[in-house]
Amino acid sequence: MDAVERQAKIDFILEHYENPHRYGAVADATVVQKGGNPGCGDVVTFYLKVDETGRISDISFEGEGCTISQAGASLVTEMFEGKTLEEVEATPPGAVLDLLGREIAATRLKCATLGLNTTKDAVRKLRGAAGS
Repeated sequence: MDAVERQAKIDFILEHYENPHRYGAVADATVVQKGGNPGCGDVVTFYLKVDETGRISDISFEGEGCTISQAGASLVTEMFEGKTLEEVEATPPGAVLDLLGREIAATRLKCATLGLNTTKDAVRKLRGAAGS
């Protein structure tokens, strides 16, 4: 990654951090899931509204923490709106790293993947509730 590409990625991350997409609670969420990184203080709460076909019709988050964790959470909301629960489950951690820039996020893997992991936890919670 050259200096111009790196700066473009940094600008992209800062845009998501300073102006997070889909920020705020979904009042009628099907599932709400909290997640965090105790070591560094990052905290997120994801809200998923899932329709009867198992597709995410609305997704948002609230949280606080470092630039990488909050930008990553914002990106996750964009990645998964309109996707199925199966698509969420099948998403590898590398998908978020690619969007953030691997060189930039490589030293902050837990921060970068917090949003993805919390969303996957929400899907597991939802499936557990449906199975009980």
